[in-house]
Amino acid sequence: MDRNRLLGIFFVCAAAAGYGSGGLFAHPAYEAGVDWLTVMAWRFLIAAALSWGLVALRPATRAAIRALPRREVVITLLLGAMLVLHSGTYYAGIETVPLALAGLITAIYPPLVALLSIFIGRPLQGRRAWIALGLTVAGMVLAVGGIEATEMPPISGLLLVILAPSCYAFWIVLAARHSGETRETTGDDSGQATDALATGAILLTGTAGAYWIMALAIGNPALPWQVPSSAWPYLFGVAISAGFVGPQAFYAGVKRIGGAQAALVSTVEPLYTIVAAGLVLGQVLTLTQWAGAVLIITGVVLSQTRGRRAGASEAPPLPQPLARVSDD
Repeated sequence: MDRNRLLGIFFVCAAAAGYGSGGLFAHPAYEAGVDWLTVMAWRFLIAAALSWGLVALRPATRAAIRALPRREVVITLLLGAMLVLHSGTYYAGIETVPLALAGLITAIYPPLVALLSIFIGRPLQGRRAWIALGLTVAGMVLAVGGIEATEMPPISGLLLVILAPSCYAFWIVLAARHSGETRETTGDDSGQATDALATGAILLTGTAGAYWIMALAIGNPALPWQVPSSAWPYLFGVAISAGFVGPQAFYAGVKRIGGAQAALVSTVEPLYTIVAAGLVLGQVLTLTQWAGAVLIITGVVLSQTRGRRAGASEAPPLPQPLARVSDD
């Protein structure tokens, strides 16, 4: 394996660790006295500021932003605002749902994307997407059913965690349409690696703006002087790991190994989350939940790999550069 490919795999694994670490920082932030909305408002504001800092250092990226039509900027901002549905449901859910379980459930989004793509976007042929979806749904049933009765989290929290990947799958399909995918084509990939940072900065700005409008509109205590001092290290931890390092490392990996392979390598994320939650937070899955994890990850891998005939039952790669600006 050549050095460039190894480096790409490393970056994608680093991205998975970054996204998976967001919940590890969020839990102590909750314990410090802030809620999910405050965590998300600062996550995306800090991440957007860091991304714009990188944009300012790259002349090619600044030129790419200047070249974007106003309509494209507005649509990208709106797509960013829509990410509230995914990230908000996930981080609201993990206030009460164990992170290991939440990370496992939200991993089902690639098969959901494959299923939605049958009806919206590039049509899939064969049974591959349905088999992948069946495996992940069965795995999710085992994951939830394996919860000890004495440790059952609130149903509202579980519903939020289950809703998160559904929202994200729908968002990815919309993002794919915006990036040029139709029912006959997969879009034009030319120039996407160059413009990924520009698009990411605009998306993060849209998400940060939506969260701050929500926080200020309902009077959520998210202003700097309303945030407990003990929560700031964790807010920066969420922002840097899941809001900044995750997307940037993922884009760096995509440039080297491509979107489809990057999506496949990203299946290490639920495993990282499960292991990290066990080591850091003491959250351990039951044997039944581990069986569910095997089914979910098998379904995810199946949805991201080719069948015998190239492209006949292939799940479309997540649209780049839009696919991984926000994750759990």
